[in-house]
Amino acid sequence: MKGAPNIQQTACIYMQDFLSVESDQQAATNCTNLTNGSFCYNWHMSRFGLSLAICCLLSATPQLCSFQQQPTGGTETFSLLKLGNDYLQRGQIEEAIRELKKAVALDPQSAAGHMLLGQAYLAQRTLSMVAEAKAELQQALDLDPGLIWARFYLAKVNIDLGRLDKAKAELEHGLETRPNVPHFLSLLGEVNRKLGNPELAIELNKQALKADPTMTPAYYYMGLAYMDLKKQDEAIQALESSLKSPYVAPEMYLTLGSLYAQKKRYQEGEELCKKAVALDPARPEGHLNLAQLYNIKGASDQALQELKLAIPEGKNFPTTPYYQQLQADVYFEMGRAYKAKRNTPQAIRAYSMALEFNPNEGKTHAQLAELCLWSGDYARALQHVTMAEKLGVRVETSLREEIVQRLSDAKPKIP
Repeated sequence: MKGAPNIQQTACIYMQDFLSVESDQQAATNCTNLTNGSFCYNWHMSRFGLSLAICCLLSATPQLCSFQQQPTGGTETFSLLKLGNDYLQRGQIEEAIRELKKAVALDPQSAAGHMLLGQAYLAQRTLSMVAEAKAELQQALDLDPGLIWARFYLAKVNIDLGRLDKAKAELEHGLETRPNVPHFLSLLGEVNRKLGNPELAIELNKQALKADPTMTPAYYYMGLAYMDLKKQDEAIQALESSLKSPYVAPEMYLTLGSLYAQKKRYQEGEELCKKAVALDPARPEGHLNLAQLYNIKGASDQALQELKLAIPEGKNFPTTPYYQQLQADVYFEMGRAYKAKRNTPQAIRAYSMALEFNPNEGKTHAQLAELCLWSGDYARALQHVTMAEKLGVRVETSLREEIVQRLSDAKPKIP
């Protein structure tokens, strides 16, 4: 199965096809297969708390219909926009930004120019440029409120910034301007899911699929909504449908793989995790999921190998809640693997690192309580068992009793 295309390459492959289209909707129709691939790869990234770097081409090709009318700045502005777009296609982001800045300086009223510049800022893959990208997208809309794809990008920016109500408003506005655009329907469904309405999310994604049966991200979002509703069988069916695209994102594999694991379909889950890793070896989630499966199977050495790939030495992660939890999960799985190998010191070290990233994880305290008991550190064991119980984790009564008894026996007797 093919991996996702380069997100810059998908932007302008068919630029000439869009110079003559009559509407954004027609452009979207003409490039259904292309946008399906780019959407699959980019829409869901925010689910894992990632930056906006990867979602700069949520609907790359429909934006190009903005060029159907020559910019007010004349042929020079048009040439600069096309050149900037070409650079963006080739992944030459700095060069794209340079030319697009020239274009908007020459024609500050170019809505297409501001939208492309916002896209280029996102393509830099740095959180620091999100505000700049948002400003450019907003400027594009101020100049041309009917530029629905700028509104789409802006909605996605707001989603990744956690401003779900604003994202919802942008998407609803877009649908008022241009009803039944499947991309808007599907993303609006995901926003509603994040806002706690999975039933509406499913309905909106069904509407998106009715408008465009080939838009596989809608199946993915439906799967997430079914998961929220604890309907595992329906979720599996929807996620399996999402994999029928020639372009599949790592998260699609990982999400379905996690459901297979819950159904004890471990081999199928492992195969999907390996496919996710093959698509993007540098991302930690695939390695973490594989390690979890290996720990379930008792393959501790394989688990440790994957965990080292998840957080390689010297790699720095953003200090966001998502990445804090991800690192906590990695060290928790390391603790499991070392505990299974009867390497108590290393297991204690790993679980302790997990608490550095998430001190309120009750299951980690419970594991440390047992390991500290084994190592003879009874005072520390009591601290961890107490904290685990406080955090709502059920601890075996016998474990607490043994810790208390050992601690009592260790105290010097007063004559």
